[in-house]
Amino acid sequence: MNSSDTNNDINDMSELTFNVPGMTCGHCEAAVKGEVGKVAGVSDVAVDLATKLVTVSGSALDATAIVAAIDEAGFEVATAG
Repeated sequence: MNSSDTNNDINDMSELTFNVPGMTCGHCEAAVKGEVGKVAGVSDVAVDLATKLVTVSGSALDATAIVAAIDEAGFEVATAG
């Protein structure tokens, strides 16, 4: 891999944030991370229980698929940004 490949990988990365007010505990966090982590293109999932935000990083992220994964984990997205 040359340096231009590395730069392209970094430039292709994006981040989406979702407000998921129903999350209250570590089990909630694990369920959301587990389901969202299965979505194509996702490289990292960060859950902040205090702010109820789920931040997803990756390339070619599909917000609809991520919302569906959060729903599959048993939670509803209030807002996406």
